[in-house]
Amino acid sequence: MNTVTPRFTGVLTKWNAERGFGFLTAEQGGQALFVHVSAFPRDGRPPVVGEVLSFEIDLDKEGRKRAVRLRRPGAATEVKPERSRPPERDRRHTGRSTGHAERTGLKSIGQFALVMMLVGSVGWYGYMRYAQQTAAMQAVPQSLSSPATPVTEASPAAPAFQCDGRKHCSQMTSCSEARQFLAHCPGMEMDGDGDGIPCEQQWCTGS
Repeated sequence: MNTVTPRFTGVLTKWNAERGFGFLTAEQGGQALFVHVSAFPRDGRPPVVGEVLSFEIDLDKEGRKRAVRLRRPGAATEVKPERSRPPERDRRHTGRSTGHAERTGLKSIGQFALVMMLVGSVGWYGYMRYAQQTAAMQAVPQSLSSPATPVTEASPAAPAFQCDGRKHCSQMTSCSEARQFLAHCPGMEMDGDGDGIPCEQQWCTGS
C-alpha cells in the first residue's frame, strides 16, 4: 500500500545565491527550515525571496528538519509524448542507435550526479560554517561584542553553571540558556521532538 507523503506550503524568507542555500518559513507553525538549491525544480528559474513554494520535510544527517522536493504552485507538469514503435525492417538499425543513446545518456546522468554532489558538498559546508558562526555570536556576551565599550581589564571568570529547577521553555531567557539546561540538567521538558534542539518555537527558532 502506497503512503502519500504530506506536503506543506511556505515562503522563501532568506537566500544566499553565492552559497546556494537559504531558509523557508512554513505557513503551518511558522518554523524556519533549511533549503538547498538542489531541492528546487529544474525549470531554469532562480530562487527568489518572497516566492510561495510547496515542499516536503526530510531530516539531514544531523537529524535536523529541511525542506525537500520543492514545487512552484501553478507550474505545468511536463507530459512526454509517447514514442511510436519503429517499423519491423528498421528495428535492427534502431536497436544499435538506441544502445548508443542509452550509453550516452548514462554518461551524462553520471556527470550530472557528480556535479550535484559537488554543489551539495559546497552548500553543506557553507551551511555548517554559517551555523557555527551563528552559535558563536549567540554565545558571546553583549559587553564583549559591542565595539562602543572598550575592554581595559580581563573579564572575571563566569560562575559555574547550576541547575535551579527550571525545566520549561517559558522559564528560559535565551536559546543558549535553554541549550545549557537541556545539556546539563535532568528532567527537562523543552525538547518535545527529541532532536537535541530545545524551545524551537520560542527561542531556538532559527536552528
